[in-house]
Amino acid sequence: MMYWIIFALFTTAEVITDIFLCWLPFYYELKIAFVVWLLSPYTKGSSVLYRKFVHPTLSSKEKDIDEYLCQAKDKSYDTLMHFGRKGLNVAATAAVMAATKGQGVLSERLRSFSMQDLSPFQAEGQAQNASSVTTQPAAVLNFSNPFHHIVCVCQPFINT
Repeated sequence: MMYWIIFALFTTAEVITDIFLCWLPFYYELKIAFVVWLLSPYTKGSSVLYRKFVHPTLSSKEKDIDEYLCQAKDKSYDTLMHFGRKGLNVAATAAVMAATKGQGVLSERLRSFSMQDLSPFQAEGQAQNASSVTTQPAAVLNFSNPFHHIVCVCQPFINT
C-alpha cells in the first residue's frame, strides 16, 4: 500500500515536472531508475519515503482530514436528498401532466367518435319522425368519465 501511495504522488508530480525538466539530459532514464528504486524489495524506496514524509504529514493533519470527511459526508447526504426530492417532484409532475393530457385527449377522441357515430342515426331519426316512427335511446351518454364512455345506439320503435 505504501508503494501505491508514493507512486500516485510521483505520477502527480511527474505531470508538472515533465513540462519543465524534460529537456535535461538523462531525465527519462532517471525517472525509470527512481521507479525501480521505489519498487525494489532490496532498497524499499517507497517504504523509506512513506515513513519519512507521508506518514508524519498525514498524522499531523489527521483531525483536519477526519473533520473534512465528516463535512463531505453530511454535505453529500444533504445534496443527495435535495436532488432526490427534486427528481421525484419532477417525475410526479410529469406523470400527473401526462395523465391529465392523456385523459383530455382520450375524452376528446371519444367525443369526436361518438358524435360522428350518432350523426347518421340523428339524420335517420329525423326522417323516421316524419313517418311516425320515434327513436328511443338504448344507452345514455356519459361524458363525465371518458373511460366509462358508452356510445349511444338508437333503436327505432314504431308508435302504435
